[in-house]
Amino acid sequence: MSSAGEGLSRPLPEQVRLHVVELAAQVLGSMQPPAIPPPLRGIAKFDPRKRARLGSAPIAAQLETDKEFREIVAEALKEAWPELVASLEDGNVPPAAEPVLVAAAAYLTRPPGWPALVETARADLEQAAVVAEGSAQEQALTRLREQLAAQKTAAKEEADRLREQLKASRAEVADLRRRLHDARERGRLAEERAAELEAAAQEARAAVSSAASAGETELRKLRERLTDAERQLEASRRAAREGRSIEDARIRVLLDTLQDAAAGLRSELALPVAISRPADSVSAVAPGRPSVRAVPARALSDDDPALLDQLLAIPQLHLIVDGYNVTKTGYPTLTLLDQRSRLLTGLGGLAAQTRVEVTCAFDGAELNGPVQVSAPRGVRVLFSAPGEIADDLIRQLVRAEPPGRAVAVVSSDREVAESVRRMGARPVPSTLLLRRLGRA
Repeated sequence: MSSAGEGLSRPLPEQVRLHVVELAAQVLGSMQPPAIPPPLRGIAKFDPRKRARLGSAPIAAQLETDKEFREIVAEALKEAWPELVASLEDGNVPPAAEPVLVAAAAYLTRPPGWPALVETARADLEQAAVVAEGSAQEQALTRLREQLAAQKTAAKEEADRLREQLKASRAEVADLRRRLHDARERGRLAEERAAELEAAAQEARAAVSSAASAGETELRKLRERLTDAERQLEASRRAAREGRSIEDARIRVLLDTLQDAAAGLRSELALPVAISRPADSVSAVAPGRPSVRAVPARALSDDDPALLDQLLAIPQLHLIVDGYNVTKTGYPTLTLLDQRSRLLTGLGGLAAQTRVEVTCAFDGAELNGPVQVSAPRGVRVLFSAPGEIADDLIRQLVRAEPPGRAVAVVSSDREVAESVRRMGARPVPSTLLLRRLGRA
């Protein structure tokens, strides 16, 4: 804000300019719209808290160029500080008045010699700023001295603490060295003890070897004695057979009775006639039992219904069906309920014809909750548990069967077919079962 034409050689001090603008902004808010200067009408609509901050430059320029607007603001200042304005018009400056307020009143009211009053206020403000800066520097220096003293005290305490830690560490190192020495000594003693035990073990092994040799010699002698005793017993039996007596006849009758009783007991308990036969000791290739592996895979194609007929003819076959894989292959346009009903009806007829065990596995992930399913006689219906799919359920069913049980899995899923084949089951394409059910 410059007033060279009114007698100011320099712009107003910043603090004075801000005070004048704030006062003008307050007056601007109380003016009638027609009396507001046109450049400031938009600013007058601002919030009172934002008016002085956002319209600082336009308000200052209007005060500089618009005498009438400046006089209106001066009248508001006279009402607020009548004694100060009267003293300035008389050429007196109250000793206790603030320099900023004196300069603002002199600028707005323009008493005689007002530029000198503004310059005097500027000098007072600059001197106060220098004094305040010196006081702030003195306070900062005092704080720095206090911080330095505190840091020195903390450094001394830290040094004392580190000395104590070093002292404790040295004592701990000495204790560890002593323990290491004791451990090494115990290790040396343990090695010597181990060497002694190894020598004793060698002596014990040598003694055992000697005892074993002596035992073998004694065993050989006993075997020779046993052979002599058996020879003598055979000679005695031969002599007894040559000269039979009435006592021998009675013993024979008793023996026959015992033999007949044993035969009756064996028959009642269904015991085999003998544990083994001489022919059982001959090594040869025995015929295999009927199983899914016995069905020729190359003689029939995978889509030939005769292949499924051969599998269903195997005794005790367990037929596992991947439910939705079959239904979505054969009749995908039906609803899931109709797909299940149609498949289970066909499986019920197949189970009644072949007398095989049939298990149909459905994927439970596609269901909103448990469903009521009427399973035909001879057909087991299962749904996969939450977090599982029907493929996992089928693998669990195959894994649950004992080794050697004939198992066939109906699914066109290549991954399922390969996994069950590795577990010993025979995979069957879904189309094969659909043709078999259609034929029925």
